[in-house]
Amino acid sequence: MDAITMPLTVTKAAAVDALQLRLQELPQIDCPLVHRFTPGLYVREIFMPKGALIISKIHKTEHPFTVSKGHAAVWTEESGVVEIKAPFTGITKPGTRRILLIREDCIWTTYHPTQETDLERIEEQIILRSEKPLEISAEVVKQLTEEVACRG
Repeated sequence: MDAITMPLTVTKAAAVDALQLRLQELPQIDCPLVHRFTPGLYVREIFMPKGALIISKIHKTEHPFTVSKGHAAVWTEESGVVEIKAPFTGITKPGTRRILLIREDCIWTTYHPTQETDLERIEEQIILRSEKPLEISAEVVKQLTEEVACRG
């Protein structure tokens, strides 16, 4: 069961979009990235500090990931909320988008097979770009904010 029950008129994807819009209004935190390359493989490591609320991009590809440090509550549409504690290894499926609440400083690493070394081109290969910008009405954002506040 999902942590938040969405109103029938709002899809889960729209709810995540609305949350992302609200988060963009808040002060942004620094999540340093480390990029590593070996022949045929791009490795992306992100450090996320305790207390951060992060929404991932939508992944196009199936690829492994590891959490080598920390603890996060992670929501996906497929699984709802799960607690992930290091050490942990998993597989990201195409179409996955996550909401992460970082409970302890976290290091999350993804592994992407590619011959590419240009980061912009890699992102084009592995991240699903929206055909249109986020289009969430103020009324939907208000409704979702109230829904979340009521469930505290």
